Amino acid sequence: MTRSLTHQYADLLRKRVGELPPDPSLEQMNEVLRLLGRWRSRVLANTYLQHEGAVIRGGPFAGMTYVSQATEGALIPRLLGTYESELHPYLKAFAEQGVTDVIDIGCAEGYYAVGLALFLPEAVVHAYDIDEAARTACAELAARNGVADRVRISGAFPDGGFQALAGRKVLVMVDTEGAEVDILHPDREPALAGMNLIVETHDGLRKGALQELVRRFTPTHDMALVRQQSKMLDPPEWLHAQPHLDQLLAVWEWRGGPTPWLVLRPKASA
Repeated sequence: MTRSLTHQYADLLRKRVGELPPDPSLEQMNEVLRLLGRWRSRVLANTYLQHEGAVIRGGPFAGMTYVSQATEGALIPRLLGTYESELHPYLKAFAEQGVTDVIDIGCAEGYYAVGLALFLPEAVVHAYDIDEAARTACAELAARNGVADRVRISGAFPDGGFQALAGRKVLVMVDTEGAEVDILHPDREPALAGMNLIVETHDGLRKGALQELVRRFTPTHDMALVRQQSKMLDPPEWLHAQPHLDQLLAVWEWRGGPTPWLVLRPKASA
């Protein structure tokens, strides 16, 4: 597997380098670096699977059976349990408040949909993704972890989807590559005023997305802007023995730019 993967990336690298002009830009050089970084990240993920199996090592979803290939993004930080660790304290706090339902929009293969079903054993998870392969992977993951009865998977998030859960203790997770601006309209769905939300924002894909969501939710929610931070890692022994660059790449989440989260809590008076 690693040999085939290496050859695949070597071909991509030759093509990319061959396309570089005599005076390449910083952006073009960064793309070459990112390509090599993704190769090494995937090699490390395959090594993790050989040593540990497809089981998440740490974080709130520790012990969860996971996938051997992500439908998008980096696999090894999910397996290590460092993925989006900036959100871990908020997930714990919301769990302590009680959650009856999770709405996960942009569920991909089910890291949060299935993880939160395990983390919140009394909650029903309503998972949405427009990609059919992602929905299939999420369903399979839910079945492998014994939570298929509480993970309900659908395609596009429907109009009125928040209103359908009005009055319940709902945690909303949104990661939709800029479409968060199209989905989250508290003026159209007043049930949002009573829900906790964690929204990944994508100004790089949708200019002004963060500012617009702040404007929309300021009347009803207290909010925290959570930015990506350095990762703390207690690596498994095999990774501990690797060069420092490998340890850094193991927790790299492949982000092309800042994607801060908005963590939104209903105001007491809302």
